[in-house]
Amino acid sequence: MMRQQQAQQAPPAPAAPSGAFSPPPVTSLEDTGLSALWLQDLILKVLYFRGYMTGFKIAEEICLPLSGVADQLLTALKQEKFIEVKSSQGGLGGDGAYNFGITNAGVLRAREALERSQYAGPAPVPFDVYNEAIRRQKSGRMVVTARSMRQLLAKMVISESIFQRLGPALNSGSSIFMYGPPGNGKTSIARAFGNLVLSQNMYIPYALYLDGQVIKVYDAVSHTIAPDDATGPADNAGSLRASSRRDPRWVKIRRPFIVVGGELTLEGLDLVFDDTTKVYEAPFQVKANGGILLIDDFGRQQVRPRDLLNRWIVPLENRVDYLRLHTGRKVEVPFDVLIVFSTNLPPKDLVDEAFLRRLRHKIEVSDPSFEEYREIFKRVAQDKKVEFNDQGLAYLLQEWYIKRNRKLRASHPRDLCDQILDIATYLSVPPTMSREMIDNASRAYFVDI
Repeated sequence: MMRQQQAQQAPPAPAAPSGAFSPPPVTSLEDTGLSALWLQDLILKVLYFRGYMTGFKIAEEICLPLSGVADQLLTALKQEKFIEVKSSQGGLGGDGAYNFGITNAGVLRAREALERSQYAGPAPVPFDVYNEAIRRQKSGRMVVTARSMRQLLAKMVISESIFQRLGPALNSGSSIFMYGPPGNGKTSIARAFGNLVLSQNMYIPYALYLDGQVIKVYDAVSHTIAPDDATGPADNAGSLRASSRRDPRWVKIRRPFIVVGGELTLEGLDLVFDDTTKVYEAPFQVKANGGILLIDDFGRQQVRPRDLLNRWIVPLENRVDYLRLHTGRKVEVPFDVLIVFSTNLPPKDLVDEAFLRRLRHKIEVSDPSFEEYREIFKRVAQDKKVEFNDQGLAYLLQEWYIKRNRKLRASHPRDLCDQILDIATYLSVPPTMSREMIDNASRAYFVDI
């Protein structure tokens, strides 16, 4: 059972290498895996939306090197009178120093392209290239040991029996089903796992190309750029330097830790097509590839738990998922995700034995013992500068738990200390565990149901 000192996180374990994969540099149009005509349309759409831009800025916007790639596309567009040079910034730099504008003919072609897709950003990566990259980066995952787990969970109070089950569950990289009463730290365990994966790096593309369609993968909300890779479409000089070392269509991120709750639907687990922009958004599990997907409050979703687990059967067993385009075509994508289900509901109310068998690790996070509760309270009080004493804790346990047949919860010490701080601030007295303060805090916090 996990007991936590709220608002404190264990320091991340030492970073593991990001795997054997590093996107090779792009030196020619052939290296992109995309057609020249498609890339020309992309440039025209960028100019249509952005107005006048230098060759350097265009190359940065589509995340392709100017030399040998973007300059050839610009030359072809100039020759066909779709763009024209408006001015020059001077100095050496060729097409990179020229300001380009779109012509009337270019506007017509751009509008035709926009009817097919309004995507105008980093050039996408072919779908099969992405699949291979995910497979190659799987080997970069860190394998935890008992020692590294103790470092990771150093700020938490965990029973030894639960502790010994967490490490193997994390190493499985497959699925974990955590259940038990609310307030005992299931989500905090999962977030501690997230701290571990966030100490490791991997590469993902900004977007994917499949059958003429664009699928957006990188999400600034879901993904954290690695500190040594703070480059992107808007970072001119940085991206130019990065393009000489690797394909700038890829971004180096922390391995993802994505949390979904009651908003999760079956539709959200497939490619989401925007009828207006005609661009796909990758589903949660694709964005979480290489990391962890936490399904918090499992059983509270609008979709039935049985239907949700049915959706996971093939990916969990075969480690591949199948996504469907709006055209009806299904494509295979690697499923390199640790799925963590966290629920306050009894397992028997959610799924049957056959479904539970498919979930690799089942861990019950139960209520703390009196000794564990004391340790949690002591740590939280110290952290929040509340004067701790055993006499006050004994009074709290006797009057507000034992007499009222109330169950202990690992989250109670944090909340009660916050109540004491609020009351002490209002009364202009030191925050202590006196009987009067405990009674006032408990009356304000507990509700008999």
